Amino acid sequence: MSADDPRATAEAVLPLVGGPANVHSVAHCMTRLRLGLRDRSLVDAAELGALSAVLGVVEDDTCQIVLGPGVVARVTSEFRALLDGRREPEDDGAAGAGPDDAPEGSDDGPGTALGAEDLARRGAAIRAEARARNATPVKRGLRRIANVFVPLIPALIGCGIVAGINGALTDLGWAPALSPALTAISSGFMSLIAVLVGHNTAKEFGGTPVLGAAVAGVIVYAGVAKVEAFGHHLAPGQGGVIGALAAALLAVQVERRTRRVMPDALDVLLTPTVTVLVTGLVTLFGLMFVAGEVSTAIGDLATWLLSRGGALAGLVLGGLFLPLVMLGLHQALIPVHTTLIQQQGSTVLLPILAMAGAGQVGCAVAVYLRLRGNASIRATIRSALPAGFLGVGEPLIYGVSLPLGRPFVTACLGGACGGAVVGLLGQLGAGIGSTAIGPSGWALFPLLTGPRGFAVSAAGYAAGLLTGYATGFLATYWLGFTREMLDELGALAPRHAPATGTAPGPETPGPDSPGPGPDLDTPATPRS
Repeated sequence: MSADDPRATAEAVLPLVGGPANVHSVAHCMTRLRLGLRDRSLVDAAELGALSAVLGVVEDDTCQIVLGPGVVARVTSEFRALLDGRREPEDDGAAGAGPDDAPEGSDDGPGTALGAEDLARRGAAIRAEARARNATPVKRGLRRIANVFVPLIPALIGCGIVAGINGALTDLGWAPALSPALTAISSGFMSLIAVLVGHNTAKEFGGTPVLGAAVAGVIVYAGVAKVEAFGHHLAPGQGGVIGALAAALLAVQVERRTRRVMPDALDVLLTPTVTVLVTGLVTLFGLMFVAGEVSTAIGDLATWLLSRGGALAGLVLGGLFLPLVMLGLHQALIPVHTTLIQQQGSTVLLPILAMAGAGQVGCAVAVYLRLRGNASIRATIRSALPAGFLGVGEPLIYGVSLPLGRPFVTACLGGACGGAVVGLLGQLGAGIGSTAIGPSGWALFPLLTGPRGFAVSAAGYAAGLLTGYATGFLATYWLGFTREMLDELGALAPRHAPATGTAPGPETPGPDSPGPGPDLDTPATPRS
């Protein structure tokens, strides 16, 4: 199977998730194919991970197969075509990965060192534990709210890049006649994003999608300027996506309760009417004002954090983002990002949080150099690093740093230092924002913006990335391993036996030696 053939990838994936009968929903985000499955026990995660096109497998409320930017959209299209019966899987593609596709084993021999498969098992155990820990009503609710926004990401990215192009042309004084057209293209989606949020919210939470869109549409209607609530005239768009989310959630509940008591003969006429009327009135005379205050507070807080907190705020946000992901709390940031983009044209939080990925990349390079004798882990890192540079961190996190324990902590340190640089620049008036959510790493460059123009924002973001790479690398290389860990992982490359007749002497560290590093006798941190 070629990693560049989306049809072959889709044909290989389908039997490994239980076949067409086991798949009830298909979606994708920036990097992941998200499959809703009827029976999770039919998934062969090991074989999926062995496919050359698959960068990782994440089991959450859906089965998420990490394929990377661009690739995921093409594979999703082919996967849907297979489910729709427009194409039949070819015999050689459905067989999955063969022996040659398996990860390279360690050269150290059986039983002498931990390899990539051992780390993969540890990562799977950690994921399972985290999934069980995160199966609380609050965290499940956060995941469902995140599902509302994920389908909007492609449009946010496209419109964000158009907005960036328009800003660059305006700064350079080029093509002034084109600017109004580009503004309309980039802003049209944002003017209606509340309606789409309402639609997706009702769909996700079991209501009628179009009714969710209808009540959310009240928020963006120009005529709301004539409505007075709490002593103030409303403004079109007041409350933004938070108001739309709340209105649609209320609509789902009103529709559900109305349908329970409505006679069947009147349901088709009165249930939609009651839903729109009741929810619309509550939205106009309550939700819009409250949500507007919340949205304003979010914008003010983000501005205050970077103008006053600066480097400290960046340090905390960049260092804690990966632990937030482990706790399932990062989902709550998606509406915050979207609110900031709607209010201010960009989110200043995303470039800081993206530094967590830079720390992971630096950490992975250090692990690669330290474990010169462990061919299987080095092969995993080689395959995952390109995606890591583009902001796809799951293969490195669950396949390398998190199962090892200490390297995960040093990777977070790298993210903290990169975030501190970006935060400091914001405090100095050279803030860096992103006009969309979804991409990270190098893929975020086209979406960058800031008060001093694209060039300054890109240079500042690059400085943060380089700091994250360097700090993650140095911290992991010198502090990420104990001597016991290096022995367990087979760090030293195999050496040739000394020539016959040569007297053995003290071993001199050669170019393949990882070096002891400081404080290697410290007890190892539990890693599983």
